[in-house]
Amino acid sequence: MKSICPLDGRYQDSIKELSDIFSEDSVLKRRTLIEIKYFNFISNLLNLKENISEELTDKDILLIKQIEIKGYKDIPATNHDGKAIEYFLKIKYNLKNKEYIHIGLTTEDITNLALSSLLKEGVNILKVTLNDLISNLKVNDKNRILGRTHGQIANITTFGHQFLIFKKRIETELKILNHLEFNGKLNGSVGTYSALKFAFPEFNWINESEKFIKSLDLIPVKHTTQVLNGECYSRVFHSIIRINLILLDLSRDVWRYISDKWLIQKVKEGEVGSSVMPHKVNPIDFENAEGNLKIANSLLSCLANELPISRLQRDLSDSTLKRNIGMSLGYSLLSYKKLIKGLGKIEPNITLLKELIETHPEVLGEAYQTELRKHIDNPYELLKKASRGKEITISDLHKLVDELDIPNNIKEKLKKLKQKDYLGEINQL
Repeated sequence: MKSICPLDGRYQDSIKELSDIFSEDSVLKRRTLIEIKYFNFISNLLNLKENISEELTDKDILLIKQIEIKGYKDIPATNHDGKAIEYFLKIKYNLKNKEYIHIGLTTEDITNLALSSLLKEGVNILKVTLNDLISNLKVNDKNRILGRTHGQIANITTFGHQFLIFKKRIETELKILNHLEFNGKLNGSVGTYSALKFAFPEFNWINESEKFIKSLDLIPVKHTTQVLNGECYSRVFHSIIRINLILLDLSRDVWRYISDKWLIQKVKEGEVGSSVMPHKVNPIDFENAEGNLKIANSLLSCLANELPISRLQRDLSDSTLKRNIGMSLGYSLLSYKKLIKGLGKIEPNITLLKELIETHPEVLGEAYQTELRKHIDNPYELLKKASRGKEITISDLHKLVDELDIPNNIKEKLKKLKQKDYLGEINQL
């Protein structure tokens, strides 16, 4: 109830799987785990014959936080969470070689590896939910609808075809997202491996660094400053932004179909649509998704645009930005779940859709003028004069055809065409 961010309050249950990844607790645990793995890696490399257990408890993380904020025994408050992790490990484990913890590294070496591994897990959760969303798109719905271009009545399509378009657009972007790398660096304070090379010149630290990064299932980047090159994150965020834009488009289209009563929402018992208008069944899931997609993309755009920029070899502005990665993914995930919920509550208003198609024979104008191009001059102008900005009937179109000097079989072909059958290759599509 006292949370400032709605993801940690109102919507916490909806994004729990991401809070388990990007919470302060989880990030500290992952950073500590990477630090432990690094010590064990160095110990094996140097034959120190000491290893640290990778098991961590909630009490351990609280102690790290205490060291950072208040200090512990003779250790003053660090005001630096990375150094607090190092001190914690030295306290917790009675190691002969405790000074080899974090040896040769800068905090960002550990932090970027932890963040990249967490980001990879978070994106996987988004992908699973997106595939669930895709499966809820009613691509086999054969109910015919009037198309609209520029908001005006256009040719006939189907709900299924429109949902299929969104499905294909999302799948295309998911293919791109699936092929993106999640990177890491482990090369010291300005990217030169200087401390490690000075202390242990017998090793090729470019190769050893790559081995360690790959052991975390990340792709190494050799050429960096103190921070991992920000475009490694931007590629992922831009991919999610494009997916979110497609879903924003979907949210608005379905909202309009509901507004026009082309789609009907199932009524949920006990749910309130308005505090004063009892008749309302609001499209709240699509509106909620739209709003949260906007917030998600604002955050993702900020991160994608700003993280590649770091003054000289490093400034700290990126650190506070990265603490919001979980929030940007959280608003995305919340939107996906709202869309899934909304899609499960809609069904076509079959009676209205049929009536609308029957009362708009002008949509056959395209078919008529295209066929007539094979037989007479200026058929487009003929149909334009007869129908543009006017209400016409199917009889008006048939009368126009009867007055033309064209073969009878062509007249019959045109007059036989019904609005509901003007679907092109939609079944094949």
